Amino acid sequence: MTAAASRTLRTYRLGRVEYEDGLGLMRLAGDAVRGGTPPSTDFLFLLEHPPVITLGRNAATGNIVAAPAWLERQGFEIHETDRGGDVTYHGPGQIVGYPVLDLSDRPDVRRYVAALEQAMIDTCGDYGVEAGRHPEHRGCWVGRKKIGAVGVHLSRWITSHGFAFNAHPDLGHFQAIVPCGIADPRLGVTSLAAELAARGRPAPEAPDVENRLAAHLGAALGRVRVDAGPDLRTVSVAAMAEDGRVLLLRRSAARGGFWQQVTGRIEPGETPEAAARRELHEETGADVPVVSLGYRHAFALDPSVNRVRPGAVVVVEESAFAARLPPGFSPRLSDEHAEHVFLPLPDALARLRFAGLRRAVRLAAAAPALASSAA
Repeated sequence: MTAAASRTLRTYRLGRVEYEDGLGLMRLAGDAVRGGTPPSTDFLFLLEHPPVITLGRNAATGNIVAAPAWLERQGFEIHETDRGGDVTYHGPGQIVGYPVLDLSDRPDVRRYVAALEQAMIDTCGDYGVEAGRHPEHRGCWVGRKKIGAVGVHLSRWITSHGFAFNAHPDLGHFQAIVPCGIADPRLGVTSLAAELAARGRPAPEAPDVENRLAAHLGAALGRVRVDAGPDLRTVSVAAMAEDGRVLLLRRSAARGGFWQQVTGRIEPGETPEAAARRELHEETGADVPVVSLGYRHAFALDPSVNRVRPGAVVVVEESAFAARLPPGFSPRLSDEHAEHVFLPLPDALARLRFAGLRRAVRLAAAAPALASSAA
């Protein structure tokens, strides 16, 4: 597939992204591509989702075969989407690619889907795994087993969604669904790690696989690939009262007006832990230790708080922390926030607008280090 060689493919490797935040990321990137901010620039986001089942426009809910109780215990989420296709699983070890492109110069959906497939086929070939297409089903196949899925959405020739390449996921998780609605028992699912293990070879590291996918896709699309890191690094701190209630702060109207836990930027030369403790003190007056939750995720900065590059896509990488507040603590708010409240976990989650912040609060509520400090 060829396209205007002057268009840039701005490529981000994001690590963990909540599915809901991924949808927001694609929406904002689509607006940027449509508005030419920056000019002649498309985006490719390579990322990993927590366990999630997605339902495309043509999905049959009967293709989710696992019991709801099992899905809940495994931490699965279920989301309906506007992409094509049926039921798909995403999870750790799977590289999801979201190209957000302007295809108006070459408005050909079949060519575009073929380019996504070819990038995965060529990546398999780089590791000595022969892959190809199936005569009846989309995606990338190794014999009778699918190693990569494709599901896209186009709006006025701006693309979203994309592909999912099985690098080294838990293949047992695919048993929760009828993958892509393909019920043929002769067909299955595989991964690059499984195929290489069968050949007596180790699996490559995810960054190497991402690099090859991005290189092949840029070539197939005729885009000039430019790698980009996070535009901003931040922290969140879920501050817990002695009784387990969560401290939430409501941003001032000029700063978005929504509820959140403590958040803030990591300054140059500052460690995430130092930034978390500093932000907690500046925003609430609490000077207490912080505990890493082992959770780092990425998202696009909400336009209501985007003072970095207004109107442009600003990608944030955030590290999550938690803290136990002293008994009887009363916050001293900075001018960033208008009010505060202490809420039980379910009520706090209901007020939080962003998926990554909700997960951080759930992790904080379950953190053994905080439980032991309250004892």
